Amino acid sequence: MRPDELLARLRLPAIAAPMFLVSGPDLVVEACRGGVLGSFPALNQRTSEGFEAWLVEIEERLEAARAAGEAPAPYAVNLIVHKSNERVERDLEIAVAHKVPVIITSLGIRPEVIEAVHGYGGLVFHDVVQARHARKAADAGVDGLIAVSAGAGGHAGTLNPFALVDEIRGFYDGLVILAGAISTGAQIAAARLMGADLAYLGTRFIATEESLADPAYKQMILEAAAGDIVYTPEISGVPANFLKASLERNGLDGAGKPPETLDFGEREAKAWRDVWSAGQGVGAVRDAPGARALCERLAREYAQATERLRAGS
Repeated sequence: MRPDELLARLRLPAIAAPMFLVSGPDLVVEACRGGVLGSFPALNQRTSEGFEAWLVEIEERLEAARAAGEAPAPYAVNLIVHKSNERVERDLEIAVAHKVPVIITSLGIRPEVIEAVHGYGGLVFHDVVQARHARKAADAGVDGLIAVSAGAGGHAGTLNPFALVDEIRGFYDGLVILAGAISTGAQIAAARLMGADLAYLGTRFIATEESLADPAYKQMILEAAAGDIVYTPEISGVPANFLKASLERNGLDGAGKPPETLDFGEREAKAWRDVWSAGQGVGAVRDAPGARALCERLAREYAQATERLRAGS
């Protein structure tokens, strides 16, 4: 699949971002049925066998939707390629066997991953927070760069999105996906206007019916504003944005000593299960609809925003 073919299969130029312990088959399928590229982290299943079972379920449900006359968007899987993830090789084998349309890689560049995915015609997108990381990924041959700017939920950068996208566009003509405080269709239109091909929405999809998030987590999202987000490396060793109320609930203030090493095993799962992440776009999240209904709303908002631009109002 070529990047232009992917864009043509989306109703809305957006990705429902893969969120640790939050994204599962229901959220992926309903986002895809809504015309948005749905995604999930392989590590959301505790075993590689469970990961493959999720792939089978997602593929069967999307095929059923196609048989019913729908045109669902493709889906993506996030692979953490950091050396502490002991499952990455096995999970990659499974993803290749199932020809997952898009692989999103995080925390490192692995040329063999890119080669394997390109071998069956898949696309590789890679998370970056600075232009120098983007150059390395571009040189390695990725098909898309996810510019994780200031205000994004989870592991996030500190650069203004205007600056980050502009720097990347100075040397890269592949797909650029913008992440950071995007919660509405109008903001998706703004991302496109500033040079991104796609918008990356995470926090907005936490508060959906299909999300695996704890109900109290969803409620905390609905009650929060941008000022309630704390940026700290304390939880996993990599700076990330978390809900202040969640940190306080766990006796943390975001200013403690970070872990000495990354560990994408049981420790990481426990940390993210107990401490809840969100981005600065949380203030625009005021309800928890079904994911498909949310995608339809975002598409309407996007169309209205682009029409306003055309009309000059």
